[in-house]
Amino acid sequence: MQDLPQKLRSALDEEFELFSLRVVRHDVARDGTEKLLLEAADGAVVESVLMRESERRTVCISTQVGCAMGCVFCASGLLGWKRNLSVGEILDQVLLLDRLLPAEERITNVVVMGIGEPLANLPLLLDALDVLATKEGLGLAIRRVTISTVGLPEKIRELAEIGKPYKLAVSLHAPNDRLRSELVPVNEKIGIDAIIAAADEYHRRTRRRVTYEYVLLGGINDAAGHARELATRLKGRRAHVNLIPMNRVTDLPFRTPTEPRTRRFATILEQAGIRTTIRKRKGADIDAACGQLRLEREQRPLVELDG
Repeated sequence: MQDLPQKLRSALDEEFELFSLRVVRHDVARDGTEKLLLEAADGAVVESVLMRESERRTVCISTQVGCAMGCVFCASGLLGWKRNLSVGEILDQVLLLDRLLPAEERITNVVVMGIGEPLANLPLLLDALDVLATKEGLGLAIRRVTISTVGLPEKIRELAEIGKPYKLAVSLHAPNDRLRSELVPVNEKIGIDAIIAAADEYHRRTRRRVTYEYVLLGGINDAAGHARELATRLKGRRAHVNLIPMNRVTDLPFRTPTEPRTRRFATILEQAGIRTTIRKRKGADIDAACGQLRLEREQRPLVELDG
């Protein structure tokens, strides 16, 4: 900003921070995926990811410092929940990732699937998404935003009442309450039926197909019987199942399913008429799965990079 006096520019440089988050680690995978470990003013750290695929440039952002949902296979909640991110902190993640792109490229999709339960910080998340949708923001189309949730029925209905067609992704991970309560402890007070009923209402109000995320844990929830049970639950619904082979986390006792079991699971769902995809692993060589870098930093201090 050469039109400002030098004295003022020097003062701004010394006293003003453009971003509320600071980059303390920046990893780049062989497939072009980039991951940022970001530190807030209070020392809290979160993670954000930029994924490149064909014409898409997708960013995955966090909404909380830690997570209170307690999913036993997820690194994000191993250290518990500390606080919600502010509107500025949510926006900063997108803007910092946007700076990694060359001038001719732009962010095409936002996935709210990082650290934290997005619907537990819904008002501030929606304020941030509203900014991103403006011309002064990124001009991001609402239909290119995916909001993930572990499955909080009342919050899903609250999101539906807003009337904006965000894509909803429900983290199901099991076809029955017994197994889901073991993997996702908050399910004990909710139940799959209540979650699916709320998701059905979301579909009716927005006309958006609901995605059900299903992390495949080798030998735990990846059997043919689990696939058939899931197919029965979702039959007749305009649903999409996204199968996610478990990303190995050193601190957790779970393993990645074999490829034949993953393919068999997908085939059973497809034969039942349920649209199914298997998520491609992105950034595996840089621990791009949510929470791993934060966990490493908290347990084993990292060498920081200038942001």
